[in-house]
Amino acid sequence: MAVQSQQTELGTALPATTLPDLDGNSVDLAAYRGDEPLVVAFVANHCPYVKHVEAELGRLAAEAAAAGVNFVAIVSNDLANYPDDDVSGARDQAKRSGWDFPYLMDREQTAAMAFGAACTPDFFVFDADGKLAYRGALDESSPKNGKPLTGDALRDAIARITRGDEVPLPHQPALGCGIKWLPGNQPEGISLI
Repeated sequence: MAVQSQQTELGTALPATTLPDLDGNSVDLAAYRGDEPLVVAFVANHCPYVKHVEAELGRLAAEAAAAGVNFVAIVSNDLANYPDDDVSGARDQAKRSGWDFPYLMDREQTAAMAFGAACTPDFFVFDADGKLAYRGALDESSPKNGKPLTGDALRDAIARITRGDEVPLPHQPALGCGIKWLPGNQPEGISLI
């Protein structure tokens, strides 16, 4: 069953988050962001919604890097029950999708809870001051709705944020597989579609 992202208050500060990458190296998101915008994508290797967008996400990240925008992917799923999302599967996904940005493991789901992530994919864009400026979808497409995969919603948000402009409301909610929560971690109010 699909899950829709929740509204997160714009202007919220980037949560203090340090997670291991696929090689076990710690990545502090604030240090990685520096003084540039940061796109945080909650993803999962096994999710058909993420598989649908992963190559476009790789292209978009490469374009945005030229403008100084940093990207990071985070997998927060319960890896005991979804082993395809663990390091080996994540490496395969990054390779096939052309992801040339850190892919982080949120084994305790602390990042997902701190961000308020609900689904995969779920996108958060922080401006150069580390404040949330966009929360939502890549575009209107999904694996079965027949709408073209363009990346327009996220691409437009990134362009506006890099110019210092606001992203007009409402932001299109992300839609995808619900995060596979560890027992006791699932937040209240998740919208099932």
